[in-house]
This record gives sequence, C-alpha cells and structure tokens, in this order.
Amino acid sequence: MLDSPDRRLNWLLSSSAAANLGDGIGKVAFPLLAATVTRDPVLIAGLSAAQFVPWLLFALVTGVLLDRVDRRRAIVLANTARALTIGAMAALVAFDAVSIWLVYLAALLVGTAETVADSAANVLIPSVVRRERLAGANSKLQATEIVGQTFLGGPVGSLTFALFAALPFLLNSVAFAVGAALLAAMAGSYRPGNGDRPRATLRADVSDGLRWLRRSSLLLRLVVVAGSFSLLSELAQAQLVLYALDDLRLDPAAFGVFAFVGGIGGLAGAAVASRLLNRLGRRTVLAGGIATAGLGFGGMGLSSVPVLSALLFGLFAAAVVAVNVMLATARHLLVPEALLGRVLGVWRTVVWGSIPVGALLGGVLTDILDSPSTTFGISGLLLLGLAVAAFAAVRAVPEPSETPGQPEQQA
Repeated sequence: MLDSPDRRLNWLLSSSAAANLGDGIGKVAFPLLAATVTRDPVLIAGLSAAQFVPWLLFALVTGVLLDRVDRRRAIVLANTARALTIGAMAALVAFDAVSIWLVYLAALLVGTAETVADSAANVLIPSVVRRERLAGANSKLQATEIVGQTFLGGPVGSLTFALFAALPFLLNSVAFAVGAALLAAMAGSYRPGNGDRPRATLRADVSDGLRWLRRSSLLLRLVVVAGSFSLLSELAQAQLVLYALDDLRLDPAAFGVFAFVGGIGGLAGAAVASRLLNRLGRRTVLAGGIATAGLGFGGMGLSSVPVLSALLFGLFAAAVVAVNVMLATARHLLVPEALLGRVLGVWRTVVWGSIPVGALLGGVLTDILDSPSTTFGISGLLLLGLAVAAFAAVRAVPEPSETPGQPEQQA
C-alpha cells in the first residue's frame, strides 16, 4: 500500500537528514584527516577532486539507471555501500594505517555511491509531492542537507575528530546505515513509468537525455550557469580547511564551529527561498544569489577575523541554497518524470563534474599565491562577473503552472 504524499515526503526527508548528517561529519573529518597527513594545498584540493570526480565519470550512467530502476531501492543500496566503506575507513584510522592515497580511495568510493543516492533523492521529489508543492519540497530537501551537513555534521565531525580521529568516521557509517533503513520503510514502488517503450541501450538512453537538453534552450543555459557557479565557488571552497587553520589560526574543533555558522546561513536561505522565488522571480533570485555568494567569498578574502569570516561564509551558504532551490524547481517543472534521471545525469555531469576541476585549479592558485585568502578573493570577484552574465543569459524561467514534457524554448 502506498503511503500518503505527506508521509512519503517525510520518509524521504528523514532518510535524507540521516544521510546528510553522515555527509556533514565526513566533509569535515576527511579534510581534517588529510591535513594531519599533508599541508600541501594541491593534495588537499585533490581530496575535494576525489570526492566529486565520480560525478564527472558516472553521473550520465547514474541518470540512465534511475530511469530504469526503483529509485527508493537505489538510495537504500547506495547508503548501505557508503556505510560499509566509511566503516572500513574508521578501522584504518583507529589502527593508524592511513595514507593520503587511502583517504582518496575512500573518498572516491563514497563519492561514487553518492552519485546514486543524491540523484535518486532529487528525482524522487515529483513522485512524493504534488506539483504545486515542488518549490516547498525542494526547500525542505535543501534544509535537511544544510542541517545535516553543516549545522550538525560539521561541529560533530570536528569535535569528535579532536577527541579520537576514528570516532567521526564511525558515526558517519552509522548515519548512512540509518538513512538506508528509514527509506527502506517507505511503502510503494518508485520505478518511473516509461509506457510501452522497449528497453533501450545505455548509449541510446544517454542520447535521449542529451537530445532533450539540447532542445531546451532555457535549461541548457541554466546548466552552463550552474556549472560555472560550481567551478568558481570550488576554487575557494576546497581551500576552506587551510583558510581556517592557517589564515584564521583556528584549531580543528573551532573549524567545525566555523562551518556551523555557515549552516545557519544555509538554513536561512532554505527558509526564504520559496518566498523569494514567488516575490522576486527566478531570474532575479538566480543572478542575485550568485552575486551574494561572490560578496561573501570576496569579503572572506579580505577578512582576518574568524567571526566575520564565519558570518560571510553563512551569507555565501544562504545564497547557494536559494540558487539551488531555484534550479531544482526549474528542472522539475521543465523535465518529464520519465526523463528526469537522464537529464539530471547530464546536468550533474556538467555541474558537479565542474567541482573537481575548480578544486584542483584552486589548489594550484593557492600554491602559486601562497595564500588561501587571496584565492577566496579571486573566487568572489569571478562570481560577481558570473552574476552579471547569468542575468543577461537567462531571461525567463517557467512558473509552477506550466506543464513539463515539451522543452521550453524561451530564454
């Protein structure tokens, strides 16, 4: 028996909250672990690249997979795989058997499973809420990510790492296991309906997603803007641990508190995103959010005061969430459900695949300039330029009343 829409959304959000708590613990614990092995900015940036390069390699295949299988079961299996991998990492840390290359390997394996879990959660949204509630549901999904990853996960990861380096990895593993168990309890089948269309080859299914995206000039422009946003943000974001430990002179425990303040900003962004979209329009939220993110990172590049830097990071996080809600809602409105996995696969190949590129470029930039703060300043200036370009490139985004299925040609 299928649960009611509200219950289905609650199951999804609960599972996402647990998994994102694990993500948040790991996103702090992994860089701190890497920083105990090396202070080379390129190697530190390589960790971020290792975490996100699976999106570049596997997002297209994942998108096809999610248009063929039960999306709920895909999340359960992916979270189980992440729990096992991080559990093994906890044992290695406990026995002091870690090298930077083992950290990279674990990050790659977890990142590969993440391509399935995160994409499946995104494409499940239209199956568990009514169409008029898409923006609200996307805001709630963003809020669970922020609460788990920065508001709770960051401080838990840093404080437990300071106590015993293996502890945050153990907690991370448990959180992923709980996320898998919660979604396993949600009733119903969530295999997308494809009518009587015969099963196509992997190549043909990928081509379907690419072809649909090429025909939608609006969505294509949004992909380019989102990919650029990811790359330019990650120039600095991958250097955050060095910025906090070296430039601001924070200790590992305080680094989590720094991320905690960013989480507050992210929650604020999730709380107001839906209202901003209704009042200001999607084009303004997109360009304004990117500009605000640029101001946040630019200010961090000039700041040497930890409290001010944390507040500016919170401003950046709020802006990112507002932009993400806008982009996710536009995707759900434009793309038919049966194609959503494939189009999202193309989207995340570009957008999330830009993250390791930006991380490595940021590491090289910091190595050359010998200053994480300068990298933050450069990232902020580039984001301000992107905001102007985004406002000029995107002239219309669909309203919730529009029907998906036909690519939107207005842009």
